[in-house]
Amino acid sequence: MALATVYARAQNGMQSQLITVEVHLANGMPGFTVVGLPEAAVRESKDRVRAALQNAGFNFPIKRITVSLAPADVPKEGSRFDLAIAIGILVASEQMSAELLTDHEFIGELALSGEIRQVRGILPTALACAQTGRALILPADNAGEAALIGSLTGYKAKHILDIFAHSQGQQLLPRIIFQPPDHHADSPLDFADIKGQEHAKRVLLIAAAGGHNVLMIGSPGTGKSMLASRLPTILPDMTEAEALETASLYSISHHGFNVEQWGKRPFRHPHHSASSPALVGGGSNPKPGEISLAHNGVLFLDELPEFPRQVLEVLREPLENQFICISRAARQIQYPANFQLIAAMNPCPCGYLGDSDKACTDSPEQVARYRNKISGPFIDRLDIIVEVPRIKHEQLNEATPPEYGSAYMRRQVKAARERQIARQGVANAGLNPAQINHYCSLSESGLVMLNQAAKALNLSMRSYHRIQKLARTIADLDAAEAIDNNHLAEAIQLRRIEWSG
Repeated sequence: MALATVYARAQNGMQSQLITVEVHLANGMPGFTVVGLPEAAVRESKDRVRAALQNAGFNFPIKRITVSLAPADVPKEGSRFDLAIAIGILVASEQMSAELLTDHEFIGELALSGEIRQVRGILPTALACAQTGRALILPADNAGEAALIGSLTGYKAKHILDIFAHSQGQQLLPRIIFQPPDHHADSPLDFADIKGQEHAKRVLLIAAAGGHNVLMIGSPGTGKSMLASRLPTILPDMTEAEALETASLYSISHHGFNVEQWGKRPFRHPHHSASSPALVGGGSNPKPGEISLAHNGVLFLDELPEFPRQVLEVLREPLENQFICISRAARQIQYPANFQLIAAMNPCPCGYLGDSDKACTDSPEQVARYRNKISGPFIDRLDIIVEVPRIKHEQLNEATPPEYGSAYMRRQVKAARERQIARQGVANAGLNPAQINHYCSLSESGLVMLNQAAKALNLSMRSYHRIQKLARTIADLDAAEAIDNNHLAEAIQLRRIEWSG
């Protein structure tokens, strides 16, 4: 048999596209050619495959070898096609049975010894393979990821000789067993660690319940970073679909996916020197950036004005749409980016404007220039702006009331979020204008109050709607069917801050 057809998969964003690997052996001048838009790592596979087959004891055919990766117009990258190409050569040269080829897919990088090394992006590949009904043979080191897909028929292999023995019926490959992930251990972080700051904790409780974005303003050392880092401890548990989507993003990223992180909401904390591509994603074959790695979790931007303004501006679209579309000349890739933004900043360049213990040394012009680093349209996309004051030293020795610990706050958040999902199917922060009119309706006196506040604070239509959604979340925390004026007044207070930008 001079022709063999093997199935593999290419990674294209979140999609794992089926690739047909055709291997043809012909008489003539010996050579090895790979066609079908292979990038450098794929073209180099011929050297890895030749050495792996020879070191495993197989005869490498002295023929003209042509490997076609179809569809030819889909770019292929990485070393994930090594195993499929090697299997195709063995079958085409009649050193191995073709029985596995019709209902199996092969993914893996070959070491020169014939061992099979792990590759990135196994989770989307396993999911796509399971949907077709084919079995997947993959590196043993990737088995933990693949085991998260309950519908997958998968086998793990450490060496190409293991696959050969499996095809001959001599020794079957170990089957990958579906392993429902254990519930992750509780975080060592707890809101009870933070003394005082009851108002800031109340704000983050509201933010967690409704999925709202927050900007915290306060002097150095007031606990802004501690507050932000503890927000994931009170967020609701991820659904299986959310956990799978988040894990898939990590699987295809340069970070890779750690099975122990399954079901944990991500907390991303990029430095203010991060570039736009680092934040939103990029590259010739675009990879997910920080906003996608924070999908279904928290993106914390500390020292917000220190980020370049053009970097913050690229967040405006994903904050509205919950996805980012990265366009290149050859392709366009869309990644989900439904993250909860928590930002923190000092009130002025010196950091002590309004501080109770230390006087500010900045002029009004310096303060205005500092705040003008953040554009008005960006601020308009934040639901809550809260000041975090300095606490008294005496408060450091006081016990934290149970209602301000993570366990109690999480129960409140869970109950409020369940009401939202039962009522409208999404968290309050995700309501569209039609849903706002239906689910966030106000009484006549409430409308008067909101209209007066909008005029006094010069609110945009976006901010007007965000206040309505905030009021709905506060009502949900109180288990109230309707939004009353107290809920609305608290929501307005969470936007009531003088801002120049």
